[in-house]
Amino acid sequence: MIDLGISKIALIGAVALIVIGPEKLPRVARTVGMLLGKAQRYIADVKAEVSKSIELDELKKMKDTMQEAASDVENSIHTGVTDFEKDWADATSTAMSSASSFTSYPSYSHPKKKWRVKQGAVPNWYKARTGVRTKAMSGAARVAKFRPVKTA
Repeated sequence: MIDLGISKIALIGAVALIVIGPEKLPRVARTVGMLLGKAQRYIADVKAEVSKSIELDELKKMKDTMQEAASDVENSIHTGVTDFEKDWADATSTAMSSASSFTSYPSYSHPKKKWRVKQGAVPNWYKARTGVRTKAMSGAARVAKFRPVKTA
């Protein structure tokens, strides 16, 4: 880059003062400063866009490699599962064929007896502590219980 020292800047300022004149020099200096600022902002924007595009390209490459790795893992899992299913089917078929000579057991069915007892298996002390009613009460009894007492 150009090496600008204090002496060179002073020489450029003196030549500009002589060529442009003292009355137009401040306006020209302001215009030059604004143009240099705009140029610096434009260069910074271009650099930022270039760096963003480079980062975007890197992220796309990383995404592609991750997708390839994920598809490889998925394929290996699917092959492992199918191998397991084949082995399981072979093992169960041999076990069933050998077990058929023994007694066969009935299939399991869920007993539906006493399900109300199981659902209501919360202790009364817990119900009393949390404020849950333990006994059914008619509407009239509830009104009578919570009716304010008349004092005469």
